[in-house]
Amino acid sequence: MSASTSKRAGPGPRVGIGTSYEALDPTFIEALLPRLDFVEVIPDTLAVREGRRSKIPAQTLRQLEQIATQATVIVHGVGLSIGSADSWNDDYFQLLDQILEVVPVAWHSEHLAFTHVDGHFTGTMLALPRTQQALDLVAERTRRLQARYPLPFLLENTVNLLPDPPAELSEAAFLNRLATDSGCGLLLDLYNLECNAHNQGWAAADFLAELDLAPVRELHLAGGTEHRGLMLDIHSRLTRDSTRQLMPEVLARAPGVEAVIYEIMPEALPVLGYQAWADEVERLDQLMAA
Repeated sequence: MSASTSKRAGPGPRVGIGTSYEALDPTFIEALLPRLDFVEVIPDTLAVREGRRSKIPAQTLRQLEQIATQATVIVHGVGLSIGSADSWNDDYFQLLDQILEVVPVAWHSEHLAFTHVDGHFTGTMLALPRTQQALDLVAERTRRLQARYPLPFLLENTVNLLPDPPAELSEAAFLNRLATDSGCGLLLDLYNLECNAHNQGWAAADFLAELDLAPVRELHLAGGTEHRGLMLDIHSRLTRDSTRQLMPEVLARAPGVEAVIYEIMPEALPVLGYQAWADEVERLDQLMAA
């Protein structure tokens, strides 16, 4: 289906279905494209190292050009490290620039997290301390980013893998303030929300009641694993029933949402299977239209 023919009735823009793209089998991508309104491109995972720099291969850029003729392209970063105290990752901008040179992009987004400390990779994304100092840092960088790229920019709620330290703001209040102070939009990951609610011992409903849903432009759904009772942000499964059930509730209260993206790691596909991936996209699409 195309973005012009779907999805939700009622106020606000129509909501399209999409999925993440990480340079997988081009034949399968072509088969899946007719089902998609959006394709989420992750620059960091498309890149290869050339000396001390990363670069997206020319063949991958050509694939993106072809995809852009059939679906709306949105960009989702994982390596900007917008919350690092010392500096963010300038190499990420090189990758984003390469994509913007060849395809039209509706908006771009990044995780509200940090991945580098004193220039060293942490091995994963870590949630920010919810303090006024951290809020000011990310808001200022977000304003600089929006000045550099004349595109809407969204920030995503991130899974907190560590015990929650004392904070000046709740997670929802931090996101509300960030959207207000910086002018950014929000990307609400419903699986990440469930992970934090489960791991930190609070209710997802309370978070949603406090969060201002007006800036939310995109939703993410995914499925992951549990280890010793801890829900992990590893997108390797179909979405859980509880995650799917959150989507209609959020869509009913978030008139600005334009895209629902099902995320899956390529490493999971040999076990999960390509057909299961396609079926999950169709299942979420039907749930939105119900």
